[in-house]
Amino acid sequence: MNGLTVIENTAIVEQRTINADLFSRWTSYIDASPKTIETYSKAIRRFFVYLMENGITQPQREDIVAYRDYLKLEHKPTTVQGYLSAVKLFFQWTAQEGLYPNVADRVKGAKLDTEHKKDYLTTKQVARLLGAIDRSTLKGLRDYAMLSVMVTTGLREISIVRADIGDIRTAGDAVALFYQGKGHEEKADYVKLAEPVEEAVRAYLKARGGADPKAPLFSSIANRNSGERMTTRSVSRVAKERLIAVGLESDRLTGHSMRHTAATLNLLNGGTVEETRQLLGHTNINTTLIYSHALERAKNNSEERIAKAIFG
Repeated sequence: MNGLTVIENTAIVEQRTINADLFSRWTSYIDASPKTIETYSKAIRRFFVYLMENGITQPQREDIVAYRDYLKLEHKPTTVQGYLSAVKLFFQWTAQEGLYPNVADRVKGAKLDTEHKKDYLTTKQVARLLGAIDRSTLKGLRDYAMLSVMVTTGLREISIVRADIGDIRTAGDAVALFYQGKGHEEKADYVKLAEPVEEAVRAYLKARGGADPKAPLFSSIANRNSGERMTTRSVSRVAKERLIAVGLESDRLTGHSMRHTAATLNLLNGGTVEETRQLLGHTNINTTLIYSHALERAKNNSEERIAKAIFG
């Protein structure tokens, strides 16, 4: 078997990257969204740089394992998993095409911690967060409405960014915000806007003026790009600044905490795991069960029972 540097008399590595023709064939095999292809492309190019720097032309299983361990030195487990997924998919393709054996088959990825890396807010903390926002300004109206949507619907920051005014429609007898679910190409999923949340959004839009259905639901107020679509970074920054303003300053409290809060408060207040799965748009209920298992431990009062037995 020829090395990966030469396949079918064609160099697969050219100037530290993959031969354009073979690379095109591989991306066609992936058959994914442009964003996913871009992510995998960056990952596989990094892998080939690693091979070249280490003089590896015929990688074997132990080389894939070594690459995984090399990634672990500088990256989080989720990042390592992403890079390794691209490598495994690449060799799956080379084997299918008869180009090179699947030397990455059954190579284990980095062990992922099933605990959430971000904390959630209690009902009192949410009330304090929202109650401290001055709604006499356009920024205050926007931030209050945006955080209200996030903390009651669990929408991801990217969904908040993509939301347009025209995405507010009806679903049954409820006012809903339609959004593009993860892995979907159209805005076919929706979350319901509770009456106080809808009122907050309407108040903001009225103060902002203009009602173009294609305009962003939440827009920037910065001088350089006023009225334009916000970015995930700016949404995250708003959440972080508002949290810090009420003394909720922690590395574990971020914009993503709003999503965790929605899930947790729904379960604490009688929502089922299935209802929470639908709310968050999880395709796999095991992802939702992480919240449920965490709450089971939080409700476990074993320590208190033991202390009462000892100390009376």
